[in-house]
Amino acid sequence: MLKGLNHITIAVNNLDESFDFYVNLLGMTAHAKWIDGAYLTLNDLWFCLSCDTVVTSSDYSHLAFDVSATNFETLKSHLINKKIKQWQVNKSEGRSFYFLDPNGHKLELHVGSLSSRLASLKLTPYGGLEFY
Repeated sequence: MLKGLNHITIAVNNLDESFDFYVNLLGMTAHAKWIDGAYLTLNDLWFCLSCDTVVTSSDYSHLAFDVSATNFETLKSHLINKKIKQWQVNKSEGRSFYFLDPNGHKLELHVGSLSSRLASLKLTPYGGLEFY
């Protein structure tokens, strides 16, 4: 049986640029860095940067980072001021800012939880929605 999420590894074109983005802009904690990669954490989540040829997708797949309601606007404004590109406008429950990292990976700042999303779906359900 699965116990949880162990780590996330993303391919990066430029390690120094990506390291700066995730550590200095987003605030992840650096633990190790070598010529082809780095190990970071976001609270208890292990996050790995691995040098490779990045192939971005055009689908909706993305990583969403939890942010408190009190910090959302500050962080969003900080990203906008740094000219970080937005890839989508929020259309769902909760405040979100969808942005790209230096490699084109799709990321999101999100205020909310699964509980708040499920509660909103009871008021405005998706087509064919089933609850379990």
